[in-house]
Amino acid sequence: MWSRYDLKYRLTLRIAVVATLCFASICGYVLFDIDRSLHARNARIAEITARTLQLQQSKMHWVNSPPSGFPDLDAVAAAAMAPGLCIAYRGIDGNVVQRICGGAAAEIDAPPRAFATLYQPLFDPGREATRPVTYRDSRTGDAVVWIDAGVMTTEAWRELRRLLPVLGTALVLLCALSHAALARALRPTRLIRAGLQRIAAGDLSARLPPFDLAELSAIRDAFNQLAEGLETALAQRSELTRRLIALEDDERRHLARELHDEFGQSLAAVRALAASIRQTAAQDCPSLLAECDGIARTATGMMDCLRGTLVRLRPPDIDELGLAASLEGLVAGWNRRQHGLVQFEISLTPEVDRLPGIVATNIYRIAQEALTNAVKHADATRVRLQLRLHDGPEQGAPASAAVLTVDNDGAAGEAPGKSGLGLLGMRERVASMEGRMSFAAAAGGGARLRVEIPVAPASDLPCAA
Repeated sequence: MWSRYDLKYRLTLRIAVVATLCFASICGYVLFDIDRSLHARNARIAEITARTLQLQQSKMHWVNSPPSGFPDLDAVAAAAMAPGLCIAYRGIDGNVVQRICGGAAAEIDAPPRAFATLYQPLFDPGREATRPVTYRDSRTGDAVVWIDAGVMTTEAWRELRRLLPVLGTALVLLCALSHAALARALRPTRLIRAGLQRIAAGDLSARLPPFDLAELSAIRDAFNQLAEGLETALAQRSELTRRLIALEDDERRHLARELHDEFGQSLAAVRALAASIRQTAAQDCPSLLAECDGIARTATGMMDCLRGTLVRLRPPDIDELGLAASLEGLVAGWNRRQHGLVQFEISLTPEVDRLPGIVATNIYRIAQEALTNAVKHADATRVRLQLRLHDGPEQGAPASAAVLTVDNDGAAGEAPGKSGLGLLGMRERVASMEGRMSFAAAAGGGARLRVEIPVAPASDLPCAA
């Protein structure tokens, strides 16, 4: 449940809970203070009543007044009487000799039943204040003062009712101001989230500005250090990848040269020997003609396989033929080898021959691997290769980029987390040129490989020779 609410709401709710507890404590203190004040007043009235009764007893003894005039509570009641207040004299035998009570004010509303049920057990509003009445060091009775429980509960509710609107308004204002202050203080978190999203999207140039809060400033310093470290690490990785790819291409060229010079010459010699043996066998041993023809066919097949391997190991000279002609030759070779089982199509824009040599070579290698994957792993029957350049933003591509797409009608292939060596090699080539690559199921079925490689604006590219 908590995960659905943001930090501002959570903190505001906690502040509201703490404020509510504080206000409840204030209300409790107010009720306690009211109870203490009323009982302190009752104690004073009881003290005055006890002294007044003692004085009455003394006067009766001095003037030999009959005892029937005692006690007389009217004088005390006239000065101290209040709504619900009761003054009484209780004799030594425990019986109340005289009692005077004031009525409750009619205009005071009765408190809610829930308040009365809670207040009366906690504060015992009807308890008595007693003071002994003595004469010649002998206790003759007690002066008793108390307030009616209902009247005292009503008085406490009246005082509390005055306080509740103030506390409620203060609670609402406190929550609103706290939420506004937290929203303002946490506004930089949007910048932090935007920076993290840029980092996740591969933009390692993202940096956070200074913040006023010390905690957010610490996050900003850690974020910027992390971004700088990632940017440096990515630059070093890209440089290492470029060197490894260059070394790999050099090794491929060396291997292609060795295969052409050594293995190719050996196959040519086998074919020549098979032809020579066939001429001799035609005169001396005709039964060997079939074996000679088999050797020649095998050598020819191996030669064709070698030519295909040499083309994959060492692409045609793009500097001489151009990228467009090289890609067209690649697609034509696949169409020729597949004998119509898989149809290959190509679409190029005229500016592709103006790409820099390193970009052109890598695009050719990526296209070569993409076509191989489409045939071997996707079981496609139709493959379309498209390469174009554009100078404006298009579907999230860089401002000026070469965009290569390879669509096929086969399976979408393995999940990104289980990419094979072919996809891994393509990703490394794209990363070495600071490009982007995506491979996913196409909207209309099949799979799509999309590669975006940033290049200089088309107007700045060298003209084709």
